[in-house]
Amino acid sequence: MDAEAGSRRAQLIINGKAAGNHALRNAVVQQRAAGHRIRVRVTRKKGDARRLAAEAGEADLLIAAGGDGTLNEVVHGLMDLSKTARPPLGVVPLGTANDFATGCGIPRDPEKALALCMKGQGIPIDIGKANEHWFLNAATVGFGAEVTATTPPELKRLLGHAAYTVMGAILAMNVHHYRGKLTLPDREITGSGPVAIVGNGRQTGGGIQVAPRARIDDGLLDVLVVRQIPAIALLTAARELQELSPDGEYISYWQTPWAEVYPEETIPVNLDGEPVRFSSVRYEAVPRAIRLIVPPNCPLLSATS
Repeated sequence: MDAEAGSRRAQLIINGKAAGNHALRNAVVQQRAAGHRIRVRVTRKKGDARRLAAEAGEADLLIAAGGDGTLNEVVHGLMDLSKTARPPLGVVPLGTANDFATGCGIPRDPEKALALCMKGQGIPIDIGKANEHWFLNAATVGFGAEVTATTPPELKRLLGHAAYTVMGAILAMNVHHYRGKLTLPDREITGSGPVAIVGNGRQTGGGIQVAPRARIDDGLLDVLVVRQIPAIALLTAARELQELSPDGEYISYWQTPWAEVYPEETIPVNLDGEPVRFSSVRYEAVPRAIRLIVPPNCPLLSATS
């Protein structure tokens, strides 16, 4: 039962590294003074956030205070509960990147973020699944590199800043190109190149927007595939990055309810910042899996929400 108005009973899970955050402490004091009951739980080791979230079924609201990794653990804990027992999720971003929260437009200021949590309504959103693992934001292979100084400056003029940062990350990737097969509902692709990102959210790697069409409530995952780009094909790849077509020669983009990857060797995958390895993986969108508190103008919601 939501307590969407009036006093709320919230459980606030804080990453232990951020437990001394004075702005968050002050924000908790303010919200308690306003009549809300906030139980603070601090994580000490990996797995604590998941366990504490799974114990939060009686709360009106569950709040994750930390970075993308903390948020990912809390989502795992929520998914350990039955769907009807999952309280709405609020986010106070306290990590380094905060890619998912930033993409949603959630304030970085702890006071504003906590106030949003306490007064906001939970909107049903999708969760990504990679085999038996969950991800809220993105599953990535080979992304996360910084934009290097060697990125050709003419690309920036051609692409504009947002796409330039993606291309910079692509060029900075010194990754092993995995051979294998990618299966989608309407096609099968065999060849070389990492499945660079499977996105529920839009950005990763500290603000690199790699899935610009992603919505967290459309029942779809956004798949961006990057193949090896020879130097003579940079402009072609740059145009494909702007067009985001399913049929690009070097960069392809699909929106799909599921995708399966069968590599010829085990691949390392990063799920919301957490490293795992898969010999094969099925990605799928789980529609309306949890309720998330976001600002009214959240850019990741469909216009029909």
